[in-house]
Amino acid sequence: MNQSYLFSTTCIVASLRIPRKGKTFVDTGRRSFFRRQRPVAPYRPPWAVEESLFTRYCTRCGACVEICPTKLLTRGTGGFPEANFHQGYCTFCAHCANACAENARPPALAFSPALRPWPLRASISTNCLPLQGVMCRACEEHCEEEAIRFIPRRGIHTQPDIKDSVCTGCGKCVASCPARAISLQAILPLSAPDAHPHTEKTHI
Repeated sequence: MNQSYLFSTTCIVASLRIPRKGKTFVDTGRRSFFRRQRPVAPYRPPWAVEESLFTRYCTRCGACVEICPTKLLTRGTGGFPEANFHQGYCTFCAHCANACAENARPPALAFSPALRPWPLRASISTNCLPLQGVMCRACEEHCEEEAIRFIPRRGIHTQPDIKDSVCTGCGKCVASCPARAISLQAILPLSAPDAHPHTEKTHI
């Protein structure tokens, strides 16, 4: 066996072992370096097809990014468009999908009007300030659909509640949260269209 390989392996293992009160333990922080992290799928523009198809058909021309009125869309990894809800929100104007249809050669396959805009709905984590005993209603104040409401609880601050049937997944509440406690989660099937209040604006 290659001696240099044995030496390098020994050094790596040794670096993971740190003496402590006469004992040896493995530094789990360094050990995690060897674990392969599962990549988190980025948020795509509304009406985008399934991820593997989107990255196959998207030409990365940037037309959807340039036309987005709220600057929600940015160029992400590999030049593919991504939705960044910390800098913008979606109005479901469909400018992005229509820009792709008008500029793509051959006709756009990265977007589909047969889909929901996206399967996203808002979700609130335990970092939420009211859950920590601090008064805050920023998300409720920014939710035009009134999908977020605060329910009184005896002896504690009012607690946030999200009505999924009303939430459109626009993401306006995400940037408004001072604790960054709100994220969008895919909780609906992508393929089935629904009575989304902005769906009729799409004409691709």
